[in-house]
Amino acid sequence: MKNVIIYTLNYCPFCKKALEFLQKLGIPFENIDVTYDEENMTQKIKTMFNLQGQVTFPQIIIDKQNIGGYVDLRRLQHRGQLAQLLAD
Repeated sequence: MKNVIIYTLNYCPFCKKALEFLQKLGIPFENIDVTYDEENMTQKIKTMFNLQGQVTFPQIIIDKQNIGGYVDLRRLQHRGQLAQLLAD
């Protein structure tokens, strides 16, 4: 299984949903809580993944590829693409 990283804020309801969803699916992940360095980490994430405009949370990364947030994660699962994306 590929490496999954999720950048979260501790007050974000979509972050909590994404964490719960990944746990429910049994997908191992690294959670990086950026709550106390939100402004700095937002800029780093924008730079790392060449994102334009506003960055929302969570930001979910699979094998160094930014897939977006919670809604994007659910969409991938619904379309049957998440398992493919995670496969080695």
